[in-house]
Amino acid sequence: ILKKLSNSFTADLKTLEKKIYKLSGEEFNIASTKQLGDILYEKLKISGTKKTKKGNFATNVNVLEDLASKGHEFPKLVLEWRQKSKLKNTYTDSLPEYIDKNTKRIHTSFLLAATSTGRLASADPNLQNIPIKSKEGKLIRSAFVCEKGNSIISADYSQIEMRVLAHVADVKELKKAFKNNEDIHNITASQIFECDIKKINEDMRRKAKAINFGIIYGISSYGLAKQISVSNPEAEQFLFSYFKKFPEIRDYMQESLKFCRKNGFVQTMFNRKCHFPNINDKNHTLKSFQERAAINAPIQGAAADIIRFAMINIDKKILSKEIKSRLLAQIHDELLLETKDIDLKKEIQKIKSEMENAIDGDYNFSVPLIVDVNSAKNWNDAH
Repeated sequence: ILKKLSNSFTADLKTLEKKIYKLSGEEFNIASTKQLGDILYEKLKISGTKKTKKGNFATNVNVLEDLASKGHEFPKLVLEWRQKSKLKNTYTDSLPEYIDKNTKRIHTSFLLAATSTGRLASADPNLQNIPIKSKEGKLIRSAFVCEKGNSIISADYSQIEMRVLAHVADVKELKKAFKNNEDIHNITASQIFECDIKKINEDMRRKAKAINFGIIYGISSYGLAKQISVSNPEAEQFLFSYFKKFPEIRDYMQESLKFCRKNGFVQTMFNRKCHFPNINDKNHTLKSFQERAAINAPIQGAAADIIRFAMINIDKKILSKEIKSRLLAQIHDELLLETKDIDLKKEIQKIKSEMENAIDGDYNFSVPLIVDVNSAKNWNDAH
């Protein structure tokens, strides 16, 4: 699968290169940011020139996406070339090199202390960054298959960070919605668009979803406006309506920042510290980044803690033979396991139960944890 995909990427890259060279009027090294910047701004005279600190023309993904959104074909093609080039070099060409000669499997390494929030990181190779939404990313995931007679189980926590936020900020409306298994994004949409929940359409829900997840990461009105393609005043109004609906969230965010500015760290609900030494820095950009991270860390960190509890509990059950599956990997909020087809139904029930009750009774978690479980013969189909 990976070899076929690599050949397909090679053909696509050649086609894209021809189109890029035709528009630029000359051949150049597309991977060179300097050469690309010169072509983009000096030869093609595309407006919106930005420069890096070193004085070179800016050609990062944000700049190119901004230019592409204004109708420029050249940056759009370059973005596509970069994406396919990365997929080819990072995955389809390099993953086969990691296959162990004895086990015929790829064995990644998980790093326990590589992130500020406590999330596990994956390396050599990194299996956590394979794109999940793109067609090509799905094809790469489909190359990961189970042994004959087995199935891959994907067990994914549903909206775990929103659930953690509802608990730690004591957001009564959200807690009630989660307990009643209501659609959180529809509830948010009805508030920001000031309409009946039955009249919510897909576009309204999409924007509400972006706000819900953006809030967790300390999104600004400018960032939100860009993400959901609305004006800055509209985005400001959306955030105003959001905090009007859920005032506890704003209070929680302000208290988190106040605590961090005083102590230089924040804590997860399990009392694990996440340090932010530059929270009071005079550099506005660095300070703003630390503030957003400080808001997010207790939420993402607690979600990371919960899935670790689940992994420990599942591992104990595997060692005691109560669970017969093999734990393969952790991909952020998702656990991947492999089990024999004959045991599949029972194993799914056991794994789902262990994950949903990972902290049951010990921490008075006030929101139900829900795990979506699927199984298939390859990773992509199981997700």
